[in-house]
Amino acid sequence: MFKLISILLRGRAHDAEQAFADRHAVPLLSQQIRDAAQAIQSARRSVAVAIAQNEQEKAQHQTIVSRIADLESRACAALDKGNEGLAREAAEAIAFLEAERDASVAAQAQFTTSIGKLKSIVRSAEARLQELQRGERLARATEQAQKLDVVVAGPGLATLDEAEETLARLRLRQSQNELTAAALKDMESTTRPAGIIEKLANAGCGAPLAASADDVLARLKSRITPAA
Repeated sequence: MFKLISILLRGRAHDAEQAFADRHAVPLLSQQIRDAAQAIQSARRSVAVAIAQNEQEKAQHQTIVSRIADLESRACAALDKGNEGLAREAAEAIAFLEAERDASVAAQAQFTTSIGKLKSIVRSAEARLQELQRGERLARATEQAQKLDVVVAGPGLATLDEAEETLARLRLRQSQNELTAAALKDMESTTRPAGIIEKLANAGCGAPLAASADDVLARLKSRITPAA
């Protein structure tokens, strides 16, 4: 009995954990992506450090090679002078430096292999991170769209319907107001003498009420007296 209860409790705990994770999936994904980005940044620094150490190893190797060449030249000069003891000391130093040189070559090879692997890992991780970031943006957009669907499908749909009806009534009333104003203006123009005179003048019956540009130009020309 106790075993069954324990299993049931663990099952409910798992279900609750999964439900919590589902409800907060987007912020959880965002934090996981940030953690992954920090890990990738640390990996980049590791690659940079390995490259710098390899460059130092190369410089040290070149120094060792130069010292070996210098000691060999000096040891030969000591042998030419018959100073074999001094030449032996130089030979011992050369043997030590050659061992250092060989160790440096091995270290460089190891650095090169490790750097290549690290770069490959970082490039792969960066590609996966970019894909995750695109997925996160899509997930956020989808979540917002789903929230909007819920709003529209629920009380928001009724609100939209009511708003559309209100807009239709408003447009109808505005149209009626415009038609009424036009009708009133037409009625006033037909009943007022001034309005009738304006209609007749506009129709070309009688003198125009306002002077045109041609009339003004003709009047100005008449004022100009021709030169004697």
